[in-house]
Formats: sequence, structure tokens, C-alpha cells
Amino acid sequence: MENSSKKGNIFVISGPSGVGKGTLLKMLLAKHPEISLSISATTRTPRQGETHGINYFFISKEKFQESVEKNEFLEWAKFADNCYGTYKNTVEKALSEGKNIALEIEVQGAMQIKEKMPEAILIFISPPSIEELKSRLTGRNTETEEVIQKRLSIVESEFEKRKYFDYEIINDDLDRALEELTNIVLVQGAKK
Repeated sequence: MENSSKKGNIFVISGPSGVGKGTLLKMLLAKHPEISLSISATTRTPRQGETHGINYFFISKEKFQESVEKNEFLEWAKFADNCYGTYKNTVEKALSEGKNIALEIEVQGAMQIKEKMPEAILIFISPPSIEELKSRLTGRNTETEEVIQKRLSIVESEFEKRKYFDYEIINDDLDRALEELTNIVLVQGAKK
């Protein structure tokens, strides 16, 4: 049996859309390649430049549903007629090999993971204010006003779930937020 002291950690980076969690995670992984990024499965078609097994595991809706029925996902959700999920066996294998794994997922998925893996370390990324979050979402020019309003309408329920997270980082200064994230990951990683 594997020595539990060699088991890796799972870090779940979550928070509202537009808060900068993806940017922070990319910066963290660039500085710390020893941390592995979990690759999600999706039913959507690959975008230009995306590769199966690197960006996502691109699978059919039928295969995805089969995986749901077999309880193969740590978490999964449906967005815009496509499904996304994190394979349990991929994460568990990496953790058993002593690797630290990072996931960037939405709050609902983070709650699913915490339920299935209480040892997961949940990190909530917050905006400095709702007004700043709206400004960031609008400034991306990637969504319609209607989509932005839908995203903002769920922010309150997402903020209510902050209390279930182990850490909260307010992303009002990217360098400072990255330093906080890095410190959390390195300190927690050293504890195992």
C-alpha cells in the first residue's frame, strides 16, 4: 500500500467568472512546473490549436453520459449544451504518485470535489468588488450584456459558498494575489 505521506495534494482554484483565476493559475504553473494541471473532459468540439489529451479529453455526449452513470467524475457540469468533467481516476493516480494537482473549475464543481475528497484544498478567488468584476467581464468583449448579467446573477450564490473554502484571495493586485496563491500551494504541499 502507498505511504500516505507521499500522497500529493489537490488544489481547487475557483471563483466567479472574470475574477482572474485562469490567469493566476497559468502564472503559478509557469513558475512551478512540478504542479500538474488536471485535464477536463468535454463534449464540445476542439477549437483551433486544441489537442485531445493536452487541452481537454474530447469525448462524445454518449461517452460522457456513460462516465456520469459509472461515477467516473469527481465533478461535472453542463454549460451551453456541452458537458465538462474531471476524471476521478486521473486525479487519484497523480495524487497516489505524490504529484500536486491543480484544477480550475466553477464553484459548483468545487463543492462536488470537497464532498468526494474532503482533503482537497479549496481556494476561492474574489474580485475587489462586484463593480470591478462587471468591468472585467465587460472589458473582455467576449460575451453579450445578457450573458454578463447571467454570470453576475450567480455571483451572490457563489460568494455565499466562500465559507466552505479553505482560503480566499482577493485579486485586486495580480502580483500580490499570485504570491498568496503560491504561498498557499507551497506551504500546503510541504505539509504532506
